[in-house]
Amino acid sequence: MSYNLAPLQNLIDQFERMQGIGHKTAQRMAFYVLGLSDSEAEQFANAIMDAHTKIKQCKVCCDLADGDLCPICKADNRDKSVICVVEDPRDVAAIERTHEYKGLYHVLHGAISPMDNIGPDQIRIKELIARLSDGEVEEVIMATNPTVEGEATAMYISRLLKPMGITVSRLAYGVPVGADLEYADEVTLSRALDGRSLL
Repeated sequence: MSYNLAPLQNLIDQFERMQGIGHKTAQRMAFYVLGLSDSEAEQFANAIMDAHTKIKQCKVCCDLADGDLCPICKADNRDKSVICVVEDPRDVAAIERTHEYKGLYHVLHGAISPMDNIGPDQIRIKELIARLSDGEVEEVIMATNPTVEGEATAMYISRLLKPMGITVSRLAYGVPVGADLEYADEVTLSRALDGRSLL
């Protein structure tokens, strides 16, 4: 149902464009925003603009950062011999919630999907290969989503890395097939990390 109030409908449409937000949730969010005071609405808008302008990609791992490096790449206590490759920054947050993984990450910002015209050059594979040139990394854990695209991406990268003598492993299937890592609980992700297998 469309509203006659164009600004309200535009706000609903903007919320509905968000991944996982349906029409009813978009309506609820729009009415929530309308209920804010002028100062609260301004704070809300400023928070969006602040995040949009200040957050960028880490120059090393391509995760989200508010400077040149993300907090994980800056940390001295991480295991620099292991890199966990994920599709999305949300996957980093999901794995970090387990408190089990102590290595570094690499965020691809997508997966190979010929149907969507996304090839290896459209995601951050070149940046990953460049990171491996110093010989410090011994293992790469492929933690792409257990989907057709995620599997294809994992296999493509593993073929690139095998001649480099780097161990390539894959998360075990404690994560349900077809699910996104960000929605998996900590126990499932912990078991998946512990039971990872070589590719």
